[in-house]
Amino acid sequence: MSDPLEIVAPFAEAAEEIRTAGAGSAGLCYQCGKCDVYCPWNRVRSFSIRKIIRQATFGLTEIENDDVWRCTTCGSCPAACPRGVGQVEIAMALRRVASQYGVFPASVRGVRGAGGSLAAEGNPLSAPRARRSDWAAGLPVRPFAEGMELLYFVGCYYSYDPRLQKVAAATASLLGKAGVDFGILGEKESCCGESIRKAGGEAEFKTLARANVKTFIDHGVKRILVSSPHCYHTLKNEYPELMVNFEVVHITQLLVDLIREGRLRVDGEYPRRVTYHDPCYLGRHNGVYEAPRELLRSVPGLDLVEMAESRERSLCCGGGGGRIWAETPKGERFSDLRVAQAVGAGAEVLATSCPYCVTNFEESRLGLEDGLEVKDVTEVVDEVALAGGR
Repeated sequence: MSDPLEIVAPFAEAAEEIRTAGAGSAGLCYQCGKCDVYCPWNRVRSFSIRKIIRQATFGLTEIENDDVWRCTTCGSCPAACPRGVGQVEIAMALRRVASQYGVFPASVRGVRGAGGSLAAEGNPLSAPRARRSDWAAGLPVRPFAEGMELLYFVGCYYSYDPRLQKVAAATASLLGKAGVDFGILGEKESCCGESIRKAGGEAEFKTLARANVKTFIDHGVKRILVSSPHCYHTLKNEYPELMVNFEVVHITQLLVDLIREGRLRVDGEYPRRVTYHDPCYLGRHNGVYEAPRELLRSVPGLDLVEMAESRERSLCCGGGGGRIWAETPKGERFSDLRVAQAVGAGAEVLATSCPYCVTNFEESRLGLEDGLEVKDVTEVVDEVALAGGR
């Protein structure tokens, strides 16, 4: 670790980094405290994003403080802020500066840098790049070729995690039933880079993004389908920084269109009480609230109920901002609170549409005796979907 006296110097630079990051609005903060009221951390421990914003305004942030890395970038505080202070942008700017001086959590160490798994294998899970399409073995999934209707950008967790591979398989099944002409890139696909960027790894993000953009252009990609809201957010909103624009659609949006067009029919019974969790990066960050609910309401027999906090007020699962790589102590997990809310709503199934949410909820429901299941929306729909009339 660097000498603390040597770490003080960069904070004039840190303040400038905050301004150039588009977060100069930190000076607008008049300390009303709404950000702390809505921050999910204050449901499980003491934490003040307001304090971090105030310190950052004057370049006084202690970058070795764990609190700099605690923000999940859920978007709850910007949504409530009456002054337009860019809390998420400020947190990211501070992390970028800290990372430049070698200060970042051990949880990020294994995925970043020249020897990390992002650079070596194109994913944060230390899994071989050559096995990125193993999830599709035995399924009618083809390599993407120019002229196909869309590219399915699978994402790292759906490609490698055994639980989430089932979601990728359900997605491929639904696309097949609807007659969608799609393909995947397999080992040519790299991590979208969203989470490492939020964890301060700007250089790593740009390397990954440029590699993906080159691959998209080389293959003639025009329309991209994603399952992860984190991929959705960065491909749709951040890749245009590289002077490119692709049409990006989330799987829930596409499935709604396919059902409306008659290409996919939802006929089977699903007699379960289901509640839907809005992922931060699909909901608050991108305003996609209706498509997942319309999908679930289209399923015969399904009883859709809402939890105490939903839509714009949805409680973060705790996985954003690079926190999916961190070990959060029991008792500080937002996902435990969210699972309790699902049980309180009388749900038999907690449905969502994000890999981080599924992962965290699966862990939180362990030991429950009420039989709550965690499902991705695509898994629910695939159980009852039939090929359409087209």
